[in-house]
Amino acid sequence: MSNYKVFSNVDGLRDMTDAEKEQYDKDIAKDPTKEQVKLAQIKEIRLEKLIETDYLAMSDNVMSEDMIDFRKQMRDIPQDFTTEEQYDELLARDEQGNLTHTVWEKP
Repeated sequence: MSNYKVFSNVDGLRDMTDAEKEQYDKDIAKDPTKEQVKLAQIKEIRLEKLIETDYLAMSDNVMSEDMIDFRKQMRDIPQDFTTEEQYDELLARDEQGNLTHTVWEKP
């Protein structure tokens, strides 16, 4: 994963000790990447959109095909959008702070 080098004012660039390597790996595992943070934001927005339309899925209501498709599209976002560039597109907002990607538009 890493070449396990560290800079020391005393030694200059040197190899990490085994203990330093272990701590480095633990720190990396705890620190979410930008991609993970963006995906978490997208999942939060997706959940909000699904909650907003949950009332339409009640047994006494007949949902339109467009709404069924929209809700399926929301559920499919994690597998349909997988790169950081796509995450940036999903999270893009206009000057008023509204999401601009068409995937978020309700029918």
